[in-house]
Amino acid sequence: MIFAPSVLPYLQPWPRPLLRHLLSEFWPNGCAASWRRLSTKGHAPQSVIGQDSVQVFGQSYPRDDFTNVTPKILEKVGRNLHNQSHHPLWLIKERIKAHFYSSFVGRSGNPLFSVHDNLSPVVTTEQNFDSLLIPPGHPSRKRGDNYYLNRATMLRAHTSAHQRDLVRSGLDAFLLAGDVYRRDEIDASHYPVFHQMEGVRLFSNRQLFSRVQNGGELSLFERGGRRSPEKQETHTLEAVKLVEFDLKRTLTQLVSYLFGADLEIRWVDCYFPFTHPSFEMEVRFQGDWMEVLGCGVMEQELLNSAGAGDKLGWAFGLGLERLAMVLYSIPDIRLFWSRDERFLKQFRVQDIHQPVCFQLLSKYPPLHNDISFWLPDGKESEAGRESFTENDFYELVRSIGGDLVEKVSLVDNFTHPKTGRRSQCYRIIYRHMERTLTQQEVRRVHQQIEQAAESELGVQGRF
Repeated sequence: MIFAPSVLPYLQPWPRPLLRHLLSEFWPNGCAASWRRLSTKGHAPQSVIGQDSVQVFGQSYPRDDFTNVTPKILEKVGRNLHNQSHHPLWLIKERIKAHFYSSFVGRSGNPLFSVHDNLSPVVTTEQNFDSLLIPPGHPSRKRGDNYYLNRATMLRAHTSAHQRDLVRSGLDAFLLAGDVYRRDEIDASHYPVFHQMEGVRLFSNRQLFSRVQNGGELSLFERGGRRSPEKQETHTLEAVKLVEFDLKRTLTQLVSYLFGADLEIRWVDCYFPFTHPSFEMEVRFQGDWMEVLGCGVMEQELLNSAGAGDKLGWAFGLGLERLAMVLYSIPDIRLFWSRDERFLKQFRVQDIHQPVCFQLLSKYPPLHNDISFWLPDGKESEAGRESFTENDFYELVRSIGGDLVEKVSLVDNFTHPKTGRRSQCYRIIYRHMERTLTQQEVRRVHQQIEQAAESELGVQGRF
């Protein structure tokens, strides 16, 4: 097989291969979404948590021992920031769309990639995990890391959940954007609801090899092959290298379009359950290497299950908030949810390509309060769940303090030398994005958190 000289740099072995933790901002290890579409016009039906059921978008889901979604989270469902005209997340999404529309055109002159940004975030656990080859018992399925309506239904943890359904519908090239939900720590760069955008492209034998010398003699698949760090067992090395080249060239052009042509880029080998080989792209930004996306050659088993077993493809996923915070110099992820005109009006530009540098609103002073408590005895509940996790506490703080809470950090972890009991102390930083908070109103919120921690998490307060 003969490659063009411009292809060769992409096909060399990449330095420092390592198995890295899945990017929390981009591709988590799970999720999927239902095929039902939503309208972004008008107001979505109010979501309600009842005694026996949870209602989302007018549909009722029976509660069970896995139900852990909160009213604060349900308030965000249906906001669809990525579809609100001139919101910074909308600007990023539109710029990515514009790049793909102009760079990839089909024979008829129409864009090659279709765009899907209005799919319901309510998905089945089968869509969220099984469709992406995430095995039972995998850590990403934990109740403490996801928002479950019940054992069978959840709010999607990533947009990859829709891949199988879209491929099954006959699509070979598409972009997908949406809100995703994940329980996480609390700081300026983490929020339980954020937005992802991903792309998928599939190739037939003719499409992949049409521009290769003697391409008619080459094949996507082989029998009796073995899985190696470079390829899956059913793929030929020639096919994988061409798909890898197309993927990396596509993404290099995309980030150069977003960040500038002089951008320094490097690729890092990594692991995802639904692609192999898999890569992360890092860019040199303000002197540091920053991860911006995850990608790879799609697992053939996933394509087989979607009825596209005669094709080979690539997929990538990126976080819209991460890109927007860098491109627009937005310092706090909570700002994306602000309705403050001083924030929103800065992004009402005539041209989506017009540079925007966010001017910081007056930064109001923070207030902090500490909370200490003895942890439960560590025994699992009757349902087999851990009796206490840090994410449980973070979620309780979010559900009561909402966006008043800027950051929660563990400042002390103590084990009693005689009894073995464990105690933790957390520092909660409160800061309103639009006005100055008083210690009196913060104390009221903090006392509610103290009371709820004892009643709902089973801890014993030391306050």
